[in-house]
Amino acid sequence: MCAAFFCMEDNLMSALICGSLAFDNIMVFEDRFKNHILPDKIHMLNVSFLVPALRREFGGCAGNIAYNLKMIGGQPLIMGTVGDDFDPYAQWMDTLGIERGCIKHIQGSMTAQAFITTDLDDNQITAFHPGAMNHAAENAVAEAGQVSIGIVAPDGRDGMIAHAAQMSEAGVPFIFDPGQGMPMFDGDDLLRFIDLATWVTVNDYEAELMQERTGLSAEQLAARVDALVVTRGGEGSQVFSNGDRIDIPAAKAAVLADPTGCGDAYRAGLLYGLVHDLGWETTARIASLLGAIKMEHGGTQNHRVSREDFAARYEQEFSTALSW
Repeated sequence: MCAAFFCMEDNLMSALICGSLAFDNIMVFEDRFKNHILPDKIHMLNVSFLVPALRREFGGCAGNIAYNLKMIGGQPLIMGTVGDDFDPYAQWMDTLGIERGCIKHIQGSMTAQAFITTDLDDNQITAFHPGAMNHAAENAVAEAGQVSIGIVAPDGRDGMIAHAAQMSEAGVPFIFDPGQGMPMFDGDDLLRFIDLATWVTVNDYEAELMQERTGLSAEQLAARVDALVVTRGGEGSQVFSNGDRIDIPAAKAAVLADPTGCGDAYRAGLLYGLVHDLGWETTARIASLLGAIKMEHGGTQNHRVSREDFAARYEQEFSTALSW
């Protein structure tokens, strides 16, 4: 890992991705939680689950978005904070050719960690340790130099607030992606983010929560930004822009292996299309296909596709050639 915190001076075609970097520790309990939790003893819960297999994956929203963007030819520039245990992830990023200059090492901390245990009914128990992510605000957008676009993805609360303000002040158009960070913000917080952002992207559940907390409809929220993008799983996605709604079909996944990280893959597609000014019809379809390809593989950074194969599958899925 680099000892110094240094960012590239000239990143004119780069997408600045502010968000979390994390290790996902994934375990499967080969039984059902309900068989081991006594309802009348829930007030004094003390259970242990044997998990024969443990898989450690590279994750975090920023890492996942960058992985997908790089895969299709984009230039991701991650801004995040990591701990003393980050070396394996750093080596992985180096093999992918992902720039690490804007990743800050927080001495004496651990990289954010998720511990996810799933039972045979697909119920999950998750513990999350934010670690170095709590120091996200120590990074400054100005350190990234000139970038063409940005995204504020889930991260430490203070970091998300600071980076949104800094991107706005620097004139960097950016996507606000609250994701699983949504519970950290009330309606006034969300409106401040929205008014600073150029675009907002949420899934359908997050869209309802955002409307509930702000008191505004999807159309009213969209009127405050250039576009509001709402993903709807297998029902595709919707882009609200300039008073219109564009319905984007879902790309079909050959195998429904693992939905984890599909939203991050989708956001990488948005960044690529916006950087290259491809228009919403193409941009959201690229995003949809990236999400489907991710769905076909376990973990968040284990899928691969060449630009040539991606373009061929795009044409097959949407009956139109991809010009990118």
